[in-house]
Amino acid sequence: MSDNIVAIDLGTSHITGIVGEKKANGTFSIIAYETVETDSCVHRGIIYSSVNTANQVGSLIRKLEGHLKGDYIDMVYIGAGGQSLRTIDHVEKMDIAEGAFVTEKDINTLKERCEKFKPNLADVLGAAPSVYYLDGRKDKVAVGALCKQLEVHYKLVIGRLSIRQNIKNSIEAIPNKQLAGVIVSPLALADAILSPQYKELGCALVDFGAGVTSVSVYKGGDLKHLCVIPFGGRLITRDLTSLQLTEADAEILKKERGSAILQNEDENEHVTIEMEGSEREIKMSDLNAIIEARTKEIVENIYARICEVIELRQLGAGIVLAGCAAELRNLPELMKEKFGLKIGFSTIQRGLVDNADEMLGNPMYMMAISLMLKGTERCVSRQIIQEIEIATIEENVQEEKKPEKPPKAAPEIPQKKKGKELKEKIKGWFDLFGEEE
Repeated sequence: MSDNIVAIDLGTSHITGIVGEKKANGTFSIIAYETVETDSCVHRGIIYSSVNTANQVGSLIRKLEGHLKGDYIDMVYIGAGGQSLRTIDHVEKMDIAEGAFVTEKDINTLKERCEKFKPNLADVLGAAPSVYYLDGRKDKVAVGALCKQLEVHYKLVIGRLSIRQNIKNSIEAIPNKQLAGVIVSPLALADAILSPQYKELGCALVDFGAGVTSVSVYKGGDLKHLCVIPFGGRLITRDLTSLQLTEADAEILKKERGSAILQNEDENEHVTIEMEGSEREIKMSDLNAIIEARTKEIVENIYARICEVIELRQLGAGIVLAGCAAELRNLPELMKEKFGLKIGFSTIQRGLVDNADEMLGNPMYMMAISLMLKGTERCVSRQIIQEIEIATIEENVQEEKKPEKPPKAAPEIPQKKKGKELKEKIKGWFDLFGEEE
């Protein structure tokens, strides 16, 4: 069976699942994809109810299995996110014997030391690619180099102690399902979207989700900073309920008519909605004044977080936007006005997935695809019931073809017996087998 990877993105508004086939050349083909409502079991990227999460993920997996033609999913990769995620720096170093080269064993020794590091009241969920310093000089390759001291700089992604355990509890509560691994969502998204050139030139990947907004800053090919802002698109939607709207109606109006920048013409425009059998008019200026105010607050937070770690002029590739909330009209214009940088939308890099062009730029699926690309363990198996049926059929066939038992052979007649006793025994044998004396 081919290597099929299953990845699930636990979003605040929806949970998305992807099944992909990993080919020999490293590319993927999408086999199945589905989404279900989060049903309030995930808040700001964090699982708040393992039971409800298990129910929703279980429903999603059954939908995915419906596309697999008799196969079933026994393991899944889950993305880790949420407002507690952030990066910290950690350094491990060792002296190298005079005249000796750095070996793979040296690198592994420092990696093992790093894995033993436990930050206070936090869990290490992942790490960006490490950076090597040989006698204080940065180098991309360490193995085989000649130096006196080797330093490895790690950028660790940490979060709440409960994140990994809650994910594990949710998946293990689903019958016959196991957790294949936990993957840091912002790191996976950045690797899927940002080319090496973008990371080298410097850029900030801003993922506007429903519950949170994650910010990943790259420069010189390395991750410089990762943080999560506890504001997202759902906060804008809830602000709109102050116009006496339901949250569902507010979400629809935001997506269809909302703008991150209040326009002059909004003053004279109205939008009509139906509420409990009657129609109601809402001024576009009222709608977009609320959206602009909250969006500016989120953008100000993004601006402050980025400027804490890097000068804006160093971001040669600008800002890259991702996430469903990033589709808000005029958001790129608002951010360009604030940052003074190029603002672009994201898509999965070409050459990673070969049969789903329409999905690669769709924010609904980009995170799940990014997680799938990180998977290494086969997650799909044949149906156990089918295997039992096949085994039973094979057993029945073998029974039908089983040869008949050969007739019982006559006992060997002794050659060296004499007298009347021998003649009587021989006669008895022939009587037994129906032969005449």
